[in-house]
Amino acid sequence: MDMLCEPPFSLPQTFDAVDEAIDANADIAEAILATGLAKFSNTIDGDSWKGTATPNDVDKARSTIRQLYRDWSAEGRPERHASHSAIIDALMTYLPASVEAQHRDVRILVPGAGLCRLVYELCAAGYIAEGNELSYHQLIASTHIFSATQGQHTLYPWALSFNNHLTRANQLQSVKVPDVQTDSNRVLSVSHREVETSFLDRMSMISGDFCDLYREPNYAGTFDAVATCFFVDTAANVITYIETIQHCLKVGGMWVNTGPLLWHFEAAPPSGSSNTPGPAREEPGSFELSNDEVVALVERFGFDIVEHKQAPATGYIQDPHSMLQNVYQPMFWVAKKR
Repeated sequence: MDMLCEPPFSLPQTFDAVDEAIDANADIAEAILATGLAKFSNTIDGDSWKGTATPNDVDKARSTIRQLYRDWSAEGRPERHASHSAIIDALMTYLPASVEAQHRDVRILVPGAGLCRLVYELCAAGYIAEGNELSYHQLIASTHIFSATQGQHTLYPWALSFNNHLTRANQLQSVKVPDVQTDSNRVLSVSHREVETSFLDRMSMISGDFCDLYREPNYAGTFDAVATCFFVDTAANVITYIETIQHCLKVGGMWVNTGPLLWHFEAAPPSGSSNTPGPAREEPGSFELSNDEVVALVERFGFDIVEHKQAPATGYIQDPHSMLQNVYQPMFWVAKKR
């Protein structure tokens, strides 16, 4: 209809603007790919990888680009703050260190580190932090974030959806990522202290399956703390997560956890029973527990619960201006290994 081509609707101009936003997001994806090729080219066999992406791969790549909003934009700070600040405050309380020590002897593991923002914040607070991530989409994206030459990108997190916008400007909102300089000098200045140990010496990312890696004998009693943020519910069998954390923590070590229980494998078919793309049940005996059952299970595996409370309500990659708000009511708890 001609009417929709004229103000205040101007749909052709809207479609052009959305196309430009998609192109900007694609520029980010291409920059991440370039970083991945430069960093990991020795593991790539020629051009055999080209054209092999599945629809599931594309969904994961799109989700990773949008997660930059939560983890690495100023606008995503309220979501991060709702979970990260409680974790860092708890670590400061239960693992205190003198100003002189700067926490540098306190080792913290962050499973499911994603795009590495919590690891970054822990290092900025002066801790030694090791992130673990299985998704190569997120590993390559986080590698790009910490590339010395990557600069800032313009991201349009809501451009692909035409639903529940109060104004067209909301749909076409742009944000800058990352919101901070990720070189070592800037990171260390965030902690407002002089830290003798360099940032790169205090931060690491390890790729691979959390349970396979950290149940190895060489990780026994390695970490002073484990920080899990929106992670526990990614388990098919949460007992394997609890056993792994119990194994790699020192006696007296702290497990700080926050998040909901949106069990990721609840709707997944048994492994091998379907050709539908998506997660497969690699663990036998998958089950879904309530929060009080998870806490009771943690206690059964050699932990004392020292703090347990409701965490602040929060979205997860949620447009704050949308007419539809999906909000989690996460729980927060701290457990000490006996």
